[in-house]
Amino acid sequence: MEKILSIIVPCYNSQDYLEKCVKSLVAIKSDVEILLIDDGSKDSTPQMIDQFAKQYPDLIIPIHQKNAGHGGALNTGFDHASGDYIKVVDSDDWVDLTAYHKIVDFLKGLKAKKQTVDLLISNYVYDKVGAKHKKVIHFPHLPKKKFFGWDDVKLYLGQYLMMHSLIYRREVITQRAHLRLPEHVSYDDNLYVFEPLQFVRKMYYLDVDFYHYFIGREDQSVNESVMLKKIDQQLLINKRMIKFYSEHIDSETSLGKYMKFYLEIITAISSIILIRGEQAEYLDKKDELWNYLKIKSPKVYKSLRKRPLGLCMHLPGKVGRKAASGLYGIARLIYGFN
Repeated sequence: MEKILSIIVPCYNSQDYLEKCVKSLVAIKSDVEILLIDDGSKDSTPQMIDQFAKQYPDLIIPIHQKNAGHGGALNTGFDHASGDYIKVVDSDDWVDLTAYHKIVDFLKGLKAKKQTVDLLISNYVYDKVGAKHKKVIHFPHLPKKKFFGWDDVKLYLGQYLMMHSLIYRREVITQRAHLRLPEHVSYDDNLYVFEPLQFVRKMYYLDVDFYHYFIGREDQSVNESVMLKKIDQQLLINKRMIKFYSEHIDSETSLGKYMKFYLEIITAISSIILIRGEQAEYLDKKDELWNYLKIKSPKVYKSLRKRPLGLCMHLPGKVGRKAASGLYGIARLIYGFN
């Protein structure tokens, strides 16, 4: 039976939370395939995956591979997915059942009408450890109940499209973008979001709280201290995005303006983590990142440098860096990230 949706779940040492993730995904018994990709786990994850596959043979495809990192696991998923659409769900996250049904029913409805969409957008929830209030990221300025293109996209600070909010048509990933993510490099999800966008023409926003993004573990890659330790990986991703944008994207188009907005956010995150690192070597890395942007795309550099985030990242002296760090702390409280 043909599947409408391929759900790719990269799994590395996921024994403590994989069951919650899988149980949420197998709630729909048809129309989906769930690719559980064991990325060289050292705990009981491989055995759990095989057991899930025995329990749900019509839903779950177990795949075991040598450790290649999150990006390497996604590449494997792209190679094996057969559904019309692709959704990535990290193994410590889960999905809402009601929204899940609405997503699948919508995609089935498109297929019945012989229609397609390049990108389906839905909401996601910051399910932060210990937080009473769960921050929901939704997109109130996107058109509702109709297809739209980049000229109709209006997003504001805190509303940029993350992996959690996106379902790509598989053709966009595998046949148009030919996306291959770097192995053993964290933060590759930004490339997954960013690079295929140039091949997206037709979009639809389904206003449902679908994805629960579990955040707050000390070992998570988005934990600030972990990000500082992995800052060279963050910078590698950031620079690939800069290079990609400079070589492929027209900054004057509606698509280009959105992608520049996304690039601005990622560059600001890299910069503020380096600023909060305080040491001279980190501040040098921040300056080198902005110089790289200046060389690769002088026009984009000038644009971002003059915007509020760019100005904030370059406030002079210790007082300026402290102010930038403080603004970051306020933004973190407002938007609920990290």
